[in-house]
Amino acid sequence: MQFQLTDELLEKVELLIETKNDKELKTLMDDFHYADIAEILDELNLEQAMYVIKLLDSETTSDILMELDEDNREKVLKNLSAKEIAEEIEELDTDDAADMIAELPEERQKAVIDQIEDEDHRAEITELLAYDEDVAGGLMAKELVKVYETWTVAGCLRRIRGQAKDVKRVHSIYVVDKQERLIGRLSLKDLITAKSEQKIADIYISSVDYVNVNEDAEEVAKIMAKYDLEAIPVVESDENKVLLGRITIDDIVDVLKEEADKDYQLAAGISKDVEADDSIWQLTRARLPWLILGLFGGLGSVFIMESYEEALNSYKELFFFTPLIAAMAGNVGVQSSAIIVQGLANDIVKGSLLSRLLKEVGLSLINGAVLGILVILFGFVMDMQFNFSMTIAISMMSVIIIAALIGTFVPIILDKRGIDPAIATGPFITTSNDIFGIFLFFYIAKLILGF
Repeated sequence: MQFQLTDELLEKVELLIETKNDKELKTLMDDFHYADIAEILDELNLEQAMYVIKLLDSETTSDILMELDEDNREKVLKNLSAKEIAEEIEELDTDDAADMIAELPEERQKAVIDQIEDEDHRAEITELLAYDEDVAGGLMAKELVKVYETWTVAGCLRRIRGQAKDVKRVHSIYVVDKQERLIGRLSLKDLITAKSEQKIADIYISSVDYVNVNEDAEEVAKIMAKYDLEAIPVVESDENKVLLGRITIDDIVDVLKEEADKDYQLAAGISKDVEADDSIWQLTRARLPWLILGLFGGLGSVFIMESYEEALNSYKELFFFTPLIAAMAGNVGVQSSAIIVQGLANDIVKGSLLSRLLKEVGLSLINGAVLGILVILFGFVMDMQFNFSMTIAISMMSVIIIAALIGTFVPIILDKRGIDPAIATGPFITTSNDIFGIFLFFYIAKLILGF
C-alpha cells in the first residue's frame, strides 16, 4: 500500500519522541522506506528530526538525508559533526556522497573528507568533486561492474561476485582491455550460458553506448532517453575511452526535474532558481528584472497609443479593442514559443527554417481567419460599422501571424546563441508581442479608416 503521511502518524511520532520511547519509535520507522521517513522528518522541527536521525543507524540515515528537502538537509548537516557526516558518507554511493559534501561550506568539506576512513572511497569522492555538477563527471558514480577481456568465464564470475557487493543495482557489465579502455558490454545470459574456459573476448558485445566525462548533463539525458538506457558508462575522452564510472537513470531523472523547474520559472518570468520559502530578498531579485521589462513594455505601449491620440478621438471604439489585440498577440506568441522550446529540449526541431516559416504562416492564417470571422460576426450582432469590424479582423490576423513568427524564431535564435530558449516563453515574448501588436493594430486602422 502506498505511504500516506497523516496527522495521526505525525502526532504518534512526535509523542514517541517527546516520551523518548526509542524502542517503539525505531520499530515504527523500520516499517517505512527511507524516502517515507524523510517525508516524515520534513514535517518535524529540527530538534525532533535530529532525535530520529541520531536514533537510527547510518546505513538508514544516509539514504534518508539524501531524500530530505534541501533546506532541511542543510540544517541537519549543520548539527552533525564532521565525524558523524563522514559516517553517513561512508554508507553512500560515491555520486550521492559527493553531492552531499558539495553542499557543505568549503572548510567543512575538507574536515569531512579527512574523517572518511575508507581511503578508496575518499579518493573517489575527491575525484568526483573536481567535476562541474552540470557535466557527466558530476553525475557519475564510481561503483560499477567491469571485467577484462582476457578473463575466463569462470574467473569472471568469481570476480563479479566481489564487485557486485559494492553496487546497489547491476544494470550492465562493462568490458575493458588492459589499459582500462571500454571496449564493450557483457550480456548476463551469454555469461551464464558460456563454457567456463571461454574467454570474455569471445562472448562480449562490442556495441556499447557511452558518454565522455565532460559531456553536458542535458545531452546525457537526451542520449539515455533516446536509447532507453537505465545506465550509461562514462569514459575519460572519446579518443582513449578509459572507463571512469557510470550514470544511472535516477540521476538523470533529477537532471530532468531540475531543468523542467528552471524552464518553468523562466517561462513565468523568474530569472533565478528560487523556491516558495526563500527569503523576500531572493524572491525579489528573481522576479524584479522581468517586472522592470514589463514596465518598460507597458510604457512603450503608452507612447504608441499617445502618438495615435487623434485616432482615438475620432474612433473611441479602438481604445476598447486594444486589450484584445495585445492579449491575442501575447497568447499566440507564447503558444508558438512554448512548442518550439519543447521541441528544442527534446531535440526534434529539425529541418530548414523556411519550411518552419511556411508552416507557421499557414497555421496563423487559418487561426487568424477563424478568429477574424468571429470578430466580424460579433460586429454584425453589435451593429458596428463594417469597415470598423474589418479593421479589427485584419489587424488581429496580422498580429497573429507576426506573433507566431516571433514566437517561433526567437527561441531558435536564442538556442543557436547558447541562451536558454525557455526565456522566450515568458514576459520577454509577451511584452515584445504586446508592443508590436498595438503598433500594428493602430497602423492598420490608420490605413483602413483613413485618420
